[in-house]
Amino acid sequence: MFLEDELAIGRIRMRRISISFLVAATAFVACLAALLGLASAARAEAQQASGQLAALVRPNDVNSGSLLFPSKEPGFYIEAPRLKTDVAIDVSGPVARVKVTQRFQNPSQGWVEGTYVFPLPENSAVDALKMQIGERFIEGQIKPRQEAREIYEQAKAEGKKTALLEQQRPNIFTNQVANIGPGEEIVVQIEYQQTVRQSGGEFSLRFPMVVAPRYNPAPIVQTVEFNNGAGFATPSDPVENREKIEAPVLDTRENARINPVSLTVDLKAGFPLGDVKSSFHEVDIRQDGDQARTISLMGDSVPADKDFELTWKAAPGKTPSAGLFREVMNGKTYLLAFVTPPTAPEAAAPAKREVVFVIDNSGSMSGQSIEQARQSLALAISKLNPDDRFNVIRFDDTMTDYFNGLVAATPDNREKAIAYVRGLTADGGTEMLPALEAALRNQGPVASGALRQVVFLTDGAIGNEQQLFQEITANRGDARVFTVGIGSAPNTYFMTKAAEIGRGTFTQIGSADQVASRMGELFTKLQNPAMTDIAANFEGIAAEDITPNPMPDLYSGEPVVLTAELPGDKPAGKLQIIGRTSDQPWRVEMDIANAADGNGISKLWARRKIDDFEARAYERRDPAALDKDIETVALAHHLVSRVTSLVAVDVTPSRPADEPLGSAKLPLNLPEGWDFGKVFGETDGAIRRASVEPAANAAPEQVAAVAPPEIATMMAAAPTAKAATLIAQKSATVNLPQTATRADEQIMRGLTMLLLALAAASGLAIWRRRIKGLVTIGATRDGR
Repeated sequence: MFLEDELAIGRIRMRRISISFLVAATAFVACLAALLGLASAARAEAQQASGQLAALVRPNDVNSGSLLFPSKEPGFYIEAPRLKTDVAIDVSGPVARVKVTQRFQNPSQGWVEGTYVFPLPENSAVDALKMQIGERFIEGQIKPRQEAREIYEQAKAEGKKTALLEQQRPNIFTNQVANIGPGEEIVVQIEYQQTVRQSGGEFSLRFPMVVAPRYNPAPIVQTVEFNNGAGFATPSDPVENREKIEAPVLDTRENARINPVSLTVDLKAGFPLGDVKSSFHEVDIRQDGDQARTISLMGDSVPADKDFELTWKAAPGKTPSAGLFREVMNGKTYLLAFVTPPTAPEAAAPAKREVVFVIDNSGSMSGQSIEQARQSLALAISKLNPDDRFNVIRFDDTMTDYFNGLVAATPDNREKAIAYVRGLTADGGTEMLPALEAALRNQGPVASGALRQVVFLTDGAIGNEQQLFQEITANRGDARVFTVGIGSAPNTYFMTKAAEIGRGTFTQIGSADQVASRMGELFTKLQNPAMTDIAANFEGIAAEDITPNPMPDLYSGEPVVLTAELPGDKPAGKLQIIGRTSDQPWRVEMDIANAADGNGISKLWARRKIDDFEARAYERRDPAALDKDIETVALAHHLVSRVTSLVAVDVTPSRPADEPLGSAKLPLNLPEGWDFGKVFGETDGAIRRASVEPAANAAPEQVAAVAPPEIATMMAAAPTAKAATLIAQKSATVNLPQTATRADEQIMRGLTMLLLALAAASGLAIWRRRIKGLVTIGATRDGR
């Protein structure tokens, strides 16, 4: 009986063991099936993602100097497109025609879209875009801005090579080029017209090479509107297109400068030449007769980190005092005229002057710029007369009104102010508006018989220009605003327009060598009365479209420069220009029949017509009508403007439909003389200061993964894999942490561990029951 009981117990135990084995086997098969399914899906996804990763590299894949943007794929980077620029400038009398050739190179193994933020002169009339693919040239077409954008996006999506040129400011443009193939180069040519600048008998031409980083104030809430009993706050962004004017900036403390530029100038002045020189670059000058020179940069190229400026003077006694040029286009005649008024007779200077000096000591002014600004301002203060009154206001992201109002320019006050200025250091943001408000609003009424002048020394590295223009327009009163541009890459659009609105003038200082001479010119203008009430009209012919309108005031040595549109291709009559200096009237007449032939004058007239529309925008209550007026002129003359763009599209798709497209902004150099640490922070090593710092122990791949390439906040040069890893560690922007391990890999690992756990649990259960059975049998036998 005991034997039968043991056999029954054994059968029960075997059934239980069989059930345990069946459960374990079922779990094993299920886990194995899930594991195989995930592995298959992972392989399929890996094959699908292989094309996406073709455009990406790991730091260890970099064998030579490369520019890397972190991608959204953990541990991978986008190798940035490279750029080389060739500039050819043809100067013919008072007009320059410039061709800018940008060569976009894709060093990666994937398809990319590159966006380049670049400067052009604020008075440039951009009228041509060509895209070269192999031996073919594709002409760009002028379109309304939104339509051009839609054409570009559609062509990009269809895999066609395409380029889009947009204006973000009159002196800031963006060029987007899509579907650049692996290892491929696309050449884009841009052409524009501009007038030559003249002041004090010196002619000059400036080609900007880099967009300096802009300080962009945060959006504010400007108004609150009530509708049906509900209050709605309307946000107002003081920076138009802020994301469009920002670009990644290379940290020059750790990396070589990039974006090489070659440049040549073919100068045909139209009069015998005297001195010809480059202000900031070493050049080779070849003479071709007494009226022509060919100027080229020494060496092959230079990095795009400071403006190029060429100046020339006429031979002694040969300086032209007037000029008249014409171009016939589409049955109309376009005139360009300039005339320099004679030196005004000696007149008594105003009994008193009230000068408010405003100096920018923000971080962008660090290095050479603050030295130039301190030297210039100290010199200006020393030139004040005892009867003058003055004040000094300095600003960064804070502001100081040194004297809290105007004080007499006594020797003691001048010494105090100069000592204060020489002690200024550059740091912080560029909150310019409060300082301008203090200069225009808080200095008290103008004394009887005095002349109020505001002298603004800055690099103009701000993005909220319109706010400042509105402040000058609304609160200038009787004051005149004079701007002094400081540094190697100042914002000349802001400087020129602020001086124009403020009825003053603009002076530019790009090096310490120019301080004495350029400030001397400014003192002459400050101390001499302006030519006012300038007007132009035509005798014997109807002409209403004369630009600029109204005509600006002039200062010593400055010419009247105007353009006009006349009906017919052979107009006859006279151009009359009148004005007043002190109490003396002035008048000049020019016979239209004597005008010399010129090229591109119609484009210059259209550009200035658009500028007039923009300058008087505050008078227009209908912004849509204003935009339509600008669009009409721009489309008629094939010009890029705020509301029109140039777009070029290749008709043949080149990117396969299954190949993804990466995108990155091309990095820029920091302007020469700027201090990266002062602009972006001492320990960032990144592009912008971030409000959230990454954890100190974050892995490079984790840091790279959370930085979106479109804003490229971790751009830097990576000559070695180690350098690229350090770049990732220096990221200053962290959104939500992303693990470096993919989710499907985590699931596979979890299932594997679960499978092992089930196997181990089943084995232990079996052995536990077996041991327990053996113990029970042994105890039974002992009890027998």
